[in-house]
Amino acid sequence: MQWHVDTIPWQEIGSDGTKYALLDGARDGSSVSFSYAFAIPAGFWDPSHWHTQTAHVFVMKGTLYLGYGNQMDQRQATAYPAGSYVNVPANAVHFDGSDEDTIILGVVNGAWRTHYVDSQHVPSAGTPE
Repeated sequence: MQWHVDTIPWQEIGSDGTKYALLDGARDGSSVSFSYAFAIPAGFWDPSHWHTQTAHVFVMKGTLYLGYGNQMDQRQATAYPAGSYVNVPANAVHFDGSDEDTIILGVVNGAWRTHYVDSQHVPSAGTPE
């Protein structure tokens, strides 16, 4: 499969403006790797959450801001501009967002789920309920 950052075949668009595309593989496989694209609209922040598997994240466009902890504090987030790579460990509680339209590419091995610290939070695009 081939794609370009400007022509990603988005499969889910959230009410918050986030977008998700499964690019390769299956995210529910126990030992299968998969890749996904996730679009973060300018001004969007995803509150504290964690994933069941480690995510290898490449920033394709814009700037990803990522911080760790149960309380979202945007001032504590580290900026990862386009061209950056960041490893988000399994079970690490983190928050993320951006002040500009941003697209990330993630690669994960194994069945992947997202859990929000505040279970009442409406999940972003691509988050299985």
